[in-house]
Amino acid sequence: MPIRNKPDQWGVVSIGLHWLTFLMILGLATVGLLMTDLPTGSFKVQVYALHKSFGLTVLALTLLRLVWRLLASAPEAVAGTPRWQDRIAKLTHGAMYVLLLLIPLSGWLFNSAAGFPLRWFNLFKVPKLGAGYDPDIKAFAHEAHELLFYALALLLVAHAAAALFHHYRLHDRTLMRMLPFLKPAAVAPVAPPPSEES
Repeated sequence: MPIRNKPDQWGVVSIGLHWLTFLMILGLATVGLLMTDLPTGSFKVQVYALHKSFGLTVLALTLLRLVWRLLASAPEAVAGTPRWQDRIAKLTHGAMYVLLLLIPLSGWLFNSAAGFPLRWFNLFKVPKLGAGYDPDIKAFAHEAHELLFYALALLLVAHAAAALFHHYRLHDRTLMRMLPFLKPAAVAPVAPPPSEES
């Protein structure tokens, strides 16, 4: 498997960053939907702190992915892909990158406007966005954080559905380029036309 992307294949760096981001988003989404219902206490504080740290990590990974994509470019569309499908795929990818930047930034802004301290995995202090406590910005950032997450969730479902459609319906290499060890989907045999009896 190549390190850099090729015209017909994603490289190991892009594949690794893609799936690492996916796993982190899955974990962040699960924790984010559940952590508000936790009983008040030190455990809840620790969960929130980890959620923030992993969110900042996703922000850093997304910036790294964008830099790597500029350096290594991206594979071309699978042969035979209609132009409109390629355009929709590029728009979807672009929208997901934007959301992967805005969601952690909105969370960072919310934390800053709420006046909470922010440390990345308790290793170093992260500077605040803005001047500090502001209830209006806090409310705006909180709502934006949630709405942007739901928008990302919808795009991720559409993205996954499109990949599965390409693999199991169109039987092309779209999904296998991001999952190199995936075997081609079996094609159902076509039944021969009934023979005419003489």
